[in-house]
Amino acid sequence: MFYQKSKAVLRQQGLAASKKLGQNFLVHRHTAEHIADLAGLSKADTVVEVGVGLGALTGPLAEAAGQVIGLEADSGIIRLHEVKQDLPANVRLLHQDVLTADFAALADSCGGRLKIVANLPYSISSPFLFKLMDHAEQIDFAVIMLQKELAQRLLAQPRTKAYGAPTVLLAACATVELLLEIGPEEFHPSPKVDSLLVRLTFNPVPERVWRLGVVDRELLRRIVSAAFGQRRKTLGNSIAAAGLLPKEELAACFAAAGLSVSARAEQLTLEDFVLLVKTVQAGGADYASGVTLDSGSGLYSRK
Repeated sequence: MFYQKSKAVLRQQGLAASKKLGQNFLVHRHTAEHIADLAGLSKADTVVEVGVGLGALTGPLAEAAGQVIGLEADSGIIRLHEVKQDLPANVRLLHQDVLTADFAALADSCGGRLKIVANLPYSISSPFLFKLMDHAEQIDFAVIMLQKELAQRLLAQPRTKAYGAPTVLLAACATVELLLEIGPEEFHPSPKVDSLLVRLTFNPVPERVWRLGVVDRELLRRIVSAAFGQRRKTLGNSIAAAGLLPKEELAACFAAAGLSVSARAEQLTLEDFVLLVKTVQAGGADYASGVTLDSGSGLYSRK
């Protein structure tokens, strides 16, 4: 019933779901309420909703939280809500593309770290995830609807095909938890893929992230991206090809870290990559001589 109502609402305003924007509006109220429950909000919270759409999720979020700041990139959807005045009083709607949004300013307006709930076009999922990683210090958590295949990649284990750069880089700043699988029939128009709702927790800092210690995040990203950018090549060749270090120096760093240049990217754990980054930073053997590997936990610690 709500599906038919959604089509009618769009038609009345001369609108339609945009293929260019990758719009698939959540239209089932029960599912929206369940998502709001899973977000675990309280009346003391201000939540940022990314992709307001027709407002199916906005209402339940407004009931659960003290305030909702809704970011919506589609001017037609903004106009629809302005005309219909159908959003709750504690919702502030902003015509804003989340990829260009100022997260620092947004956090200030929220009075603290961001709590985010997002049902965004799958075409911008990857850049959105990288934006979250770039602003990890400003975020409490993000509950995000993702294409099932991408969500599974975030949960992948080393030595599997799905394990890749997003898996490693996200694990370096957050924990990933699967919350809910959602079928195509929950959206208008129905996508051709299943969806997974995941929770990314940045704060409090997960123990695994805390145990990594201080690491140059930009260098970590560059090394991990280079390693997986040519994952058929050995690590020595793929990282050297990116021009990060001369091959001879890179080989010395690998040796100092106890890693093989002939390994493949998917064989390294997050902790392996972090040790390599720290070894590169500190000039190879000088750093690695002060690092031990606890084989039980797989975590590194200073002597």
